[in-house]
Amino acid sequence: MAKKIYVLDTSVYLTDANSILAFGIHDIVIPFKVLEEVDNHKKRQDSVGANARKIIRKLDSLREKGSLHKGVRLEKGKGLVFVKNCNRSLKELDLSINDNEIITVALDERRLNPKRKVIVVSRDINMRVKCDALGLITEDYQVNQIVKDTSHIYTGFSEHLVDEPVIDRFYGGEEIFIEKEHCTLMPNQFLLLVSNQNEKKTALAQFRNYNMPLKRINGEHKKGMWGVTPRNKEQIFSLHLLRDPSVNMVTLVGKAGSGKTLLAIAAGLHQTMETEQYKKLVISRPIQPMGRDIGYLPGTIEEKMAPWVAPIQDNLQFLMGNDKETLSLYLQNGTIEIEALTYIRGRSISNAFIIVDEAQNLTAHELKTIITRIGENTKLVLTGDVEQIDNVYIDETSNGLTHAVEKFKLYDISGHVTLVKGERSKIATLAAKIL
Repeated sequence: MAKKIYVLDTSVYLTDANSILAFGIHDIVIPFKVLEEVDNHKKRQDSVGANARKIIRKLDSLREKGSLHKGVRLEKGKGLVFVKNCNRSLKELDLSINDNEIITVALDERRLNPKRKVIVVSRDINMRVKCDALGLITEDYQVNQIVKDTSHIYTGFSEHLVDEPVIDRFYGGEEIFIEKEHCTLMPNQFLLLVSNQNEKKTALAQFRNYNMPLKRINGEHKKGMWGVTPRNKEQIFSLHLLRDPSVNMVTLVGKAGSGKTLLAIAAGLHQTMETEQYKKLVISRPIQPMGRDIGYLPGTIEEKMAPWVAPIQDNLQFLMGNDKETLSLYLQNGTIEIEALTYIRGRSISNAFIIVDEAQNLTAHELKTIITRIGENTKLVLTGDVEQIDNVYIDETSNGLTHAVEKFKLYDISGHVTLVKGERSKIATLAAKIL
């Protein structure tokens, strides 16, 4: 097999610092401009900064083995890695644009190595378009892609055809089991039992495992909690999981206005304030701006966090009946805690109901850091919309929330619901559908 030359864009290293080892025996060329761009991100306190620092350390260790200018072998069985500067004698592109410098390095490699295939790898769509327009072979870099696309993400719900007498027996209190040979189900998956003779005859049930009978979802959960009443079956399923003490982690995915955050906070308030199952309610969300970042914020950590947690404050205030004084008291005495995810490393949080909102903006590594902080008698709820990702280094199939849904669906200590119907208002529901 002829050895190829891969030119990796900055976006690849900032997504996965180990990407340099992912190309087997083939050689890797790192444009000098990439090193400058990576250096600009090394002080960031997130996964991008961590990847920047990691790749710099990796290249420094390679430098000790030889010259990056002449080429250093990554490890046994791997190719060589080179750092190449842009050939400014080539006048094909405007070199004041960073991407063009990187592309020029690839063009120069193709000119110097006509018998070898030169491939530009980038997560930047426009970068790939520009390369293709110049006749360069280009590829995306897929990392941590847990599912093929969003249609393959586990929903936590399915319909199951049964004989009509089965539904009658189920309502009559008889134990109904699902045989493994008939279908593959996950622990805590919800079912809509549908009569194969009359599709209007149905029953809601929860599957736990093949050795236990189906659990009926009765009217108990329709009453809601803390003043929040479920408006559709998915919200009923959500409240069922949120109040089940045997389910330690719940993931709720849904579009804007589907009620996922409100349900989670209502369940947390109920089990913290009323039943006192947990000692405190901890709420947080990633610090990830939508659109252009406005820069650093002044003040204490609470003041810095205020803009990010404003949506959470809105929900808390709504559930407290706009009683700002009571809410302020709970925040002051620590019964309700608004935590910055940035500082969660090293903590061990026990006896708490934890909600991480907008979890789709977390990487799989960041989510692992959060979940491994969970102590005894603690419930973790992750909410988010995988179609509203503001982190440019992850997507619908590689973000932390999707990883949590797919990785934990096999275990009975977790449960998942995808909420499909907007309930915030008619205009919000319409906007989510048509815009």
